[in-house]
Amino acid sequence: MKHIALITLCLAFSGFLSAQEPAVVQMSKADFLQKVMNYEQNPTQWVYLGDKPCIIDFYADWCRPCKIASPILEELAEEYKGKINFYKVNTDSEQSLATAFGIQSIPAFLYCPQNGKPQMSAGIAQSVEETKAMFKKIIEEFLLKQ
Repeated sequence: MKHIALITLCLAFSGFLSAQEPAVVQMSKADFLQKVMNYEQNPTQWVYLGDKPCIIDFYADWCRPCKIASPILEELAEEYKGKINFYKVNTDSEQSLATAFGIQSIPAFLYCPQNGKPQMSAGIAQSVEETKAMFKKIIEEFLLKQ
């Protein structure tokens, strides 16, 4: 009887974990237009729609540097939970969105402050530690300082 109770508890807990929203949320063009900026309605002016700053990772599944950046962003998303939204856009499946932002190499990152114009960067640093430090610097000095 104890085994059944333990198994039931484990299954309930694993269901709770899988029901939680991921730290870095996959974004489609429709999501982008609704949560970040509707560039179809405002093609010449940046109007940010988010409720907090965000980082958008433009990536592809086959991209090795993208695979290195992904767990770093997941970790930072947990660290800055409630302060910054973290999104990712698959450039292979969302080609029109990538084209709209002139994404020519990946990974590319769009940093959107609550107020003001966004910044874009491409690539990652030489090491995981340097890449994480790069993101933290942008978060602290650009996204959260405003």
